Amino acid sequence: MDYIFLFFNALIDLSNAMAPYILFGLLFAGILHELVPDNLIIKHLGKESMGSVIKATLFGIPLPVCSCGVIPLATSIKKSGASKGSVLSFLISTPITGVDSILATYGMFGGVFTLYRVVTSMIIAMFAGIFTNLSVKEDRIEKPRFSAVGTAEKVDTPNRSFAAAPTKKSNGCSSGSCADSKSKTEGFSITKALKYAFVTLLGDIAKPLFWGLVIGALISVAIPQNLSDILVEYSWLSYLIVIAIAVPMYVCATASLPIAAALMLSGVSAGAAFVFLSAGPATNTVTIGVVKKMLGARSLYIYLGTIVAGSIIFGLGLDYIFNIANIDPQSLVHMDERTSRIAIASSVVLWSFVLYFIVKPYVKKETASCCSN
Repeated sequence: MDYIFLFFNALIDLSNAMAPYILFGLLFAGILHELVPDNLIIKHLGKESMGSVIKATLFGIPLPVCSCGVIPLATSIKKSGASKGSVLSFLISTPITGVDSILATYGMFGGVFTLYRVVTSMIIAMFAGIFTNLSVKEDRIEKPRFSAVGTAEKVDTPNRSFAAAPTKKSNGCSSGSCADSKSKTEGFSITKALKYAFVTLLGDIAKPLFWGLVIGALISVAIPQNLSDILVEYSWLSYLIVIAIAVPMYVCATASLPIAAALMLSGVSAGAAFVFLSAGPATNTVTIGVVKKMLGARSLYIYLGTIVAGSIIFGLGLDYIFNIANIDPQSLVHMDERTSRIAIASSVVLWSFVLYFIVKPYVKKETASCCSN
């Protein structure tokens, strides 16, 4: 009975921590979708090239969005035509850093630590994006090209070739592209932005979001309270232990700072704390589920493998730098705690949407079966 109480307590705390950022990310994605034309995203992020990955990484670095808030943004740019590598690099670079997190890191750990965190997150994100573009093929089918007389030409794709059927006269463009172009010239619509954010995008991620919250709460209950004692006692295993905890656990870039500071004050190495700051914000059970659905299993392996390997390698590098410079990590730490007043309201709103989208298909199926009978 106590474990059930602890589970629901953890679920409530986790929801309160995540909900404001998810709702903010959805709103931002809806506004972005209305303001930024799809062809602009396709032009800069749609190619499977190093340039598109670098642009996606640099675009994500300053955004104050966490690992769950970035999900609707990544889903939006993916729907707009961004390549898998660009989406993956954006998914990694955005939650690790952000203007708020960069400033907070500087205030808590100093300039060297902050610069190291920003640069290494960029390297990890770009490597993951480039590797994804090289090893994962895009599932794209080119639109048929029309000749001057309005007949469709045969188009070859990597997997097959087909001949599109003739269509109605369309003034030189397909109906879909014309509609997109027209909608972009109609001006900004807050109604369309909200509908895209809280119906289209949230509907896509509702199920993995639900299971991610549940699994995340279960993991939070299973984590021992004396974590810092374990990490200090088993220093050689501290990196692996931190990775095992940080990857499935939800924690925002800014919110991860007090935890990392507490670990360092308890005697854990700066490198192990850095691993938590890198892998914790970049991943969690919710993001893992969404990445698999949106980009596929192979991209998910690259996503997790790059973050885990990069975090450990750069964590060891930070310890090496601190040892050479004879820097005491504990001398850099300045603790600061923050709480959000709108967390509970955001959590209620988010759960209302999530439960609605989960129950909706079953209600429709039940209604259809009743009507058929």
